[in-house]
Amino acid sequence: MADSKRFLLRLDPRLFETLRRWAADDLRSINAQIEFLLTDQARRAGRLPHRRSAPPQRPDTTPPEEDDAVSDARTAAPAAAGESIYRR
Repeated sequence: MADSKRFLLRLDPRLFETLRRWAADDLRSINAQIEFLLTDQARRAGRLPHRRSAPPQRPDTTPPEEDDAVSDARTAAPAAAGESIYRR
């Protein structure tokens, strides 16, 4: 990890509590949440370049499917009606 600059940051207690809850929801530390938000806004403002895009992917060399059972399993609904496919 690259070296980080350290500095004191004073926040309104209500803003701090909001950031604390938001960080917990996103499974981040408060410091990581603040850095994420600042980085995102700096990029949106055009002040920080976007990361280089991911390297190109290899072309898919998978042979065509012959078995309908495999195809049906891949297209089946991931969860029953009303259930979320995401964990919280």
